[in-house]
Amino acid sequence: MQVRIYPTKQDVAAKFSTFLADLVKSTKILNIALSGGSTPKIVFDYLAENYADLDWSHVNFYWGDERCVLPTDSESNYKMTVKHLLSKIEIPSENIFRIQGENDPEKEAIRYSAVLEKELPSEFKIPQFDLVILGMGDDGHTASIFPHEIELWDSNENCVVAVHPDSGQKRVSITGKIINNAEKVAFLVTGASKAEKVQEIIKKTGNFKEYPATLVKPTSGKLIWFLDKDAAKNIR
Repeated sequence: MQVRIYPTKQDVAAKFSTFLADLVKSTKILNIALSGGSTPKIVFDYLAENYADLDWSHVNFYWGDERCVLPTDSESNYKMTVKHLLSKIEIPSENIFRIQGENDPEKEAIRYSAVLEKELPSEFKIPQFDLVILGMGDDGHTASIFPHEIELWDSNENCVVAVHPDSGQKRVSITGKIINNAEKVAFLVTGASKAEKVQEIIKKTGNFKEYPATLVKPTSGKLIWFLDKDAAKNIR
């Protein structure tokens, strides 16, 4: 595990964008699972502004999770990505594999599981992403696996239906076996509100075993935390 700490969330966006751009330049086919959230939004803006001229034609975008809403809904991770990145770069439409949040959640989890089986290469008989991008909530959740449903992490399925603990909103999420089978996993975590959980998870203290983000342990060993100083203030 690597922990990289930068002064601001804008610095996190810049450094991660460089990391991603280098992968794009050095890889013939790149399969990426994207994350929603405020930090990826800043990353997408930075990529669109500084790396729009990259050859994105060999990059395939998937999503690690999606809210069960229309793709035009303001809460849609897909809509956010289109607005901040996909509409500003040249990438074939066939390279975009969105979770269809407007569908019946249970049926969509099955459908997207099949998409991953069909489109991704297999390692250990499990679909393998080249890179999974993750955020982390104030409660230690990641993708859409929340502490109250932490058992979903160990599902035998590629995708499951999760429920937000407060709103009751359903979400489709990839599971632990997909995340930990990725060639590389990157956490993008910024802000002081994340500092307590970052400390517990990285230092293995407190209630760290209760947080799904603790369970991110790719078999490749290639896990990188991109943190700003506010999120990392308790581990420096």
